[in-house]
Amino acid sequence: TGTLSAIYILRMLGLFLLLPVLALYAETLPGATPAMIGLALGMYGLTQALFGIPFGSASDRFGRKPVITVGLLLFAAGSVLAAAAQSVTVIIAGRALQGAGAVAAPIMALLADLLRPEQRSKGMAAIGISIGGAYLVSLPLGPVLAVWLTVPGIFLMIAVLALVMIGLLWWQVPTPVVSRAV
Repeated sequence: TGTLSAIYILRMLGLFLLLPVLALYAETLPGATPAMIGLALGMYGLTQALFGIPFGSASDRFGRKPVITVGLLLFAAGSVLAAAAQSVTVIIAGRALQGAGAVAAPIMALLADLLRPEQRSKGMAAIGISIGGAYLVSLPLGPVLAVWLTVPGIFLMIAVLALVMIGLLWWQVPTPVVSRAV
């Protein structure tokens, strides 16, 4: 539970750190209009919604860890693309790729596979707390990191964190004997 919560924390921290700074940064790029900036902010959530169920189904078929790994690699690739962006359009593409790595359902399914039924609510609560904690820390930390690392630097940091999460997934999280499609 702790390692899966850490994966959630790192991923959500990477997402939430951008909330207070991305719009201001995007205004400085070619192609910036209020609509395009809004799309840059919202594209991540849109592709998360589109790919959430397919990623969950794929984890039932191909295994939790491989699907989570693919999702984190997509998230990292989108982060690198957004870091290199020289226009709002490329930021939108990077955010779409980040969101396409929709690993929330496979992580929850893996947690359910690893915990006894009477312990699942505690595990789910730990992940929920980690999301709230990441949000709380990110709002004041995002602007500080944007000054220190720049917004492209935050995107690169997010990419590195995604690769760290893959390592945590494979070396710290047990592989369940049986996956239960619920």
